[in-house]
Amino acid sequence: MTRPRLLTLGTLVLSLGLAAFAPSDYVVASFSNMRPGGSINGWETMSLGDAPHSQYALVRDGSTTVVRGRADGSASGLVRRIDLDANRFPVLVWRWKADNVIPGGDIRRRSGDDYPARIYVTFDYDPSDLSFGDRVKYRALRALGYDDIPVRALSYVWANKAGETQIVPNAFTDWVQMVPVQSGASGLGQWQTERRDVVRDYRAAFGEDPPPISGIAIMTDADNTGGSATAYFGDIRMTTR
Repeated sequence: MTRPRLLTLGTLVLSLGLAAFAPSDYVVASFSNMRPGGSINGWETMSLGDAPHSQYALVRDGSTTVVRGRADGSASGLVRRIDLDANRFPVLVWRWKADNVIPGGDIRRRSGDDYPARIYVTFDYDPSDLSFGDRVKYRALRALGYDDIPVRALSYVWANKAGETQIVPNAFTDWVQMVPVQSGASGLGQWQTERRDVVRDYRAAFGEDPPPISGIAIMTDADNTGGSATAYFGDIRMTTR
């Protein structure tokens, strides 16, 4: 195949919204190969305390299939459990689209910790390596029934306020670091393709090299503000630099 035909094929793939996975990619989510209205195979619900669950469904968008997330005063996600060397596949690539930002959403306040779209990357961090105070907190949370606690995670978010770019601790816990990728109303209603170096972001957020990646989650949430949001998630992959 000549180079011009390769470029034409690449343009066609992007225009159709299909996944252009390289043989060396680690495919996290191939929603485009799933059936609208069907089960989101390989993914499970990620609950947040006693908050009502957000709603997720496979829907048709143009000529491809994506996941639609809807939150109405709710908060839950979908997670895929993996075991992946972050240094082997350091770059996270995904597509997403948000219909709206959330009034009152604020990345620095607990009452504003809601986002139309998030992608979590969780890490297999040994709780015994936590500080004494954090180990006490971890044991207390386990005693309260929180069995699946990420003690190290990056949360890539579509921030509600324009101009957010700085990595900041989550308003509830610095075990999760927030990474604004999109912010404000600019780009709403349009598909955005994102590419983040997870290893570099982890080092910037936590000051050390990352342990293996233990999961990838998608989420639309609006429980803290009592608002509502709709977002869409396309295919997700981990790749090399």
